[in-house]
Amino acid sequence: MRTPQPFYKRPLSPGMGLGVYVGLYLFFLYLPVCLIPLFSFNDSIQAAFPLKGFTVGWYRALLHNDGVRRALLTSLEVGGTSAFLATLCGLTLAYARVFLRSGLSTILSGLCQLPLLIPGVIVGIAMLIVVNVIGVGPSRIALVCGHMLVGLPTAFMILYGRLAGLSRSIPEAAEDLGACEWTTFSRIILPLALPALGSAFMLAFLTSFDEFIIAFFLTGSEPTLPVYIWGQLRFPRSLPLVMALGSLILAVSIIIAAASELMRRRGKLTERQAVS
Repeated sequence: MRTPQPFYKRPLSPGMGLGVYVGLYLFFLYLPVCLIPLFSFNDSIQAAFPLKGFTVGWYRALLHNDGVRRALLTSLEVGGTSAFLATLCGLTLAYARVFLRSGLSTILSGLCQLPLLIPGVIVGIAMLIVVNVIGVGPSRIALVCGHMLVGLPTAFMILYGRLAGLSRSIPEAAEDLGACEWTTFSRIILPLALPALGSAFMLAFLTSFDEFIIAFFLTGSEPTLPVYIWGQLRFPRSLPLVMALGSLILAVSIIIAAASELMRRRGKLTERQAVS
């Protein structure tokens, strides 16, 4: 009878080798992220092992920090406004690209995705020059415009994928029954795209909320949360507060991303039910 070889002597199959590579990659990528929540409960200002003890005092201190509250309010206002504008523009461009199919819509939809290809530093410098030329300067308005610019590609791609995946028989049947283009859009296409709209808004908001480079160039007297965190890193005693704040941001980001994915899947299910 043939004796089986130990597992460490067996040759790796291509699938197993790929799995090992992906596992090591994810471990290397997410281990530093996992250390932030761990050290946020450490009863010491030093982020080092061994841990001194368990405490939630850093999280309690965040509740009484006026700077954190002001920066959070600024990030929420800028993120909500820029995400709404990015979603609205993304819906317009996606609809024009899918249903109108004009040369102008193709050019505009291609231009709106350029921020994904251009380094953020270049975009930030360019935006700073523009707002200074038009006389706005670093301000809340400039920040909203900059974050709308970086959130638009995400919103457009989500909405374009949703509208392009709609069955052509749905708007054609509505037109055959006498519905005009606006009625078809508002009463058929838009309800089917609502989950994608919610998903696009959430991801555009998350992009704005986490964005640092554009905010660094365009922030005036009211810093966003990432810019505030950057400023606090100069003070060693503020490091535990920064880690506690980073842990909360990480948790909220995961929740928003998961909700966005659930809404996207719900949209696909809604379309299947409408077709059937």
